[in-house]
Amino acid sequence: MLVRFGFGLRRRWGVYLACVLTLGSVVSECRAASRASKPGGCVRGVLEGEVRAGSSYVRPIGSGLEVMLEPLASGWILRVLPIGVTRPAHDYAELATPPYQSVNPLLISTDYSFRAQDVVAWNPREFRFAADRGTFQRMLGLYDEVERGSPGAEEELAALASRSPEGSVQILDAHFVPGTADQAKMAAAVAAHLNATAHTVEQPGDGRATALGRVTWMRFRISLELPAGFHADPAMRLEHGGCR
Repeated sequence: MLVRFGFGLRRRWGVYLACVLTLGSVVSECRAASRASKPGGCVRGVLEGEVRAGSSYVRPIGSGLEVMLEPLASGWILRVLPIGVTRPAHDYAELATPPYQSVNPLLISTDYSFRAQDVVAWNPREFRFAADRGTFQRMLGLYDEVERGSPGAEEELAALASRSPEGSVQILDAHFVPGTADQAKMAAAVAAHLNATAHTVEQPGDGRATALGRVTWMRFRISLELPAGFHADPAMRLEHGGCR
């Protein structure tokens, strides 16, 4: 069965740790090797915008793809999708950014016991994406093989993800109603930059605080590494410089 990210699902921390110890750890090692051998120059496409809770942000990035901040009840999920075709069960950023079905930089949300202040403090967030349909289809096939337990598919998918273009989401400013719960262990591992991120703390509209709170608005910058042959949308600002 094909599995979607997020959508309010809360899973056990054990599932997250299992993902990190398997596919997540493999792709981290591959990313390190990829960065060590990457050429010194690249082109990045940059988009800036803002979004309120419950609303979406969609912009074309070129080569028939668009980037989307899709609203969830708990925040947003970042997606890279093909334009003008039936929406696939998985998207071009999802399959390139493990771990799956767990805590993930694409989820800008209070899922998995992240409080609103933790969501903002995980900043910036790095991800990867398939830059063309052929790569996406190959990833999808490998993902299905991983689900079936095919030997070697996990390592091949991780290696392919590690070679995919990098992207980042940086929160430039945010408004949020803070959560009252203690910080979860895994949130503490990534949510380290709240003091360095501009933000405004709001009071709950009904006067009732909640355990996780809510991000009500954010201004952001999305930066995407554009591989050779990628036809950038004219609306994107292009930056030339070294990739990490």
